[in-house]
Amino acid sequence: MEKLRPLALLALCVMVLGLAWMQQARAQQKYPVRPIRILIPFPAAGAADTIGRSIGDRLVAQMGQPVVVDNRPGAAGRLATEMLARAEPDGYTLLVGGVGPLSISPVLYKKLPYDPERDFVPITRVAELINVMVINPSISRVQNVRQFIEWARKRPESVRFGSSGIGQFDHLVGEFFRVQIGLRMTHVPYKGGGPALVDMVSGDIQLMFATYVTAVPYIMGNRLRALAVSTPQRQALFPDLPAVSDAIPGFGASNWNGIFAPARTPPQIADRLFVEINKAMLAPEVKKRQNAVGIVPDGSASRAEFVEFIREDTVRWAKIIKDADIKIQ
Repeated sequence: MEKLRPLALLALCVMVLGLAWMQQARAQQKYPVRPIRILIPFPAAGAADTIGRSIGDRLVAQMGQPVVVDNRPGAAGRLATEMLARAEPDGYTLLVGGVGPLSISPVLYKKLPYDPERDFVPITRVAELINVMVINPSISRVQNVRQFIEWARKRPESVRFGSSGIGQFDHLVGEFFRVQIGLRMTHVPYKGGGPALVDMVSGDIQLMFATYVTAVPYIMGNRLRALAVSTPQRQALFPDLPAVSDAIPGFGASNWNGIFAPARTPPQIADRLFVEINKAMLAPEVKKRQNAVGIVPDGSASRAEFVEFIREDTVRWAKIIKDADIKIQ
């Protein structure tokens, strides 16, 4: 009988593991059974916050569970991204992740507290944030991108462009523009897009590729002039604005956002989230809420397509950063 004890113990272990697996499988089938938390890498009232809240409100109606939006700003979005990497892979913690921490930072920084490819499950792309090329209206003769380039060429090394910080999307778009037109421009980084726009209105800087949501009050008040969108193509949301690429073929940068889950999230849950989130983006109220601040809902064809999109985008930013010789100390 003594010899049977190890076998009995093994059988008991198998039974316990089997029960645990069955319980986990049932939990996945019933998902969600408790509130879902969406991490937002930036403060309330910003673009990422609008995306998270508008989609979250629809998920409540669709999935029957509360959705809690948790703003965790810091380190240009890397703080919230690190939090997701450390979260339980159960589908109850998600992230509104973007181009900065997931395509740009992996190229700029030698060390990150997360691995973009290893630590996350990309669910779907959800939005395109529209950035606009804006100038101070005191440059009265400049009404379009080509005229700005001509104006700037006559003032080599004296043109200053602002950004929300070193390594941020608007900084790199400005550097991309500088390299494409072969012009020396001085980059002036700020602690956020708001302070940069204030200095732009006063004339301290001449150019910025600002998010529409932050620039629109100044544009509507005629304190700044919008010349073009920085996306690769024109945007139906702003039919009167050309794309910078109309004047500079090949120019264009996507300020995208997507939803991410921690690595090892069960495929059944990731697939359910893909379906529900893409369904939420089709809701008229979501589109209306996002369009009002210059955001265009934009889903992925599949989870695999989103993964490939991020890889290609990272390669694109690596070339831009190399060509502009940008280094983070």
